[in-house]
Amino acid sequence: MANQTPVRRMQVAPLSLRDAIDSLFQESFVFPRGTRGDGMPVSTTFPVDISETEQGLVVKAALPGVKPEDVNISVTGDVLTLRAEMKHDEASEQNSRYHRRELTYGSYERLLSLPAEVDPDRAEATFEHGVLTLQLPKAAHTKPRVIKVNAQPDTAMSAQTNESK
Repeated sequence: MANQTPVRRMQVAPLSLRDAIDSLFQESFVFPRGTRGDGMPVSTTFPVDISETEQGLVVKAALPGVKPEDVNISVTGDVLTLRAEMKHDEASEQNSRYHRRELTYGSYERLLSLPAEVDPDRAEATFEHGVLTLQLPKAAHTKPRVIKVNAQPDTAMSAQTNESK
């Protein structure tokens, strides 16, 4: 039979009264930056996926609660700028009493460095179910160009062939 060791309980050092009060004060009144009172993180950005195909780049951004008319997109050089705003509807809240409030409102912005130069004049954007999808074709001069190699008859080889005749 294998030797079994009983699990030991973790020993926790007792807190001093001062440390306990400091901890209580921090948890009750001072919230770390980027969190709500319940410790849940506050998002000040939105998630983005960038993928590359032979034709160009595909950028997807999750923008739930944002209307398509509240999205601005620009490309300058190799930097894509996405701006979105989730507007707060204050008229519907005048007689409301919140028990939990986790939605964030306001403006969001992402500046993304693109892995390839794109042609913004041929870009297309669609917005469906809170997901923005950008099709960014690569610039013509960045696409790989196939160069055909023309075989030239080897002059040394031709000379040997002629001598053997």
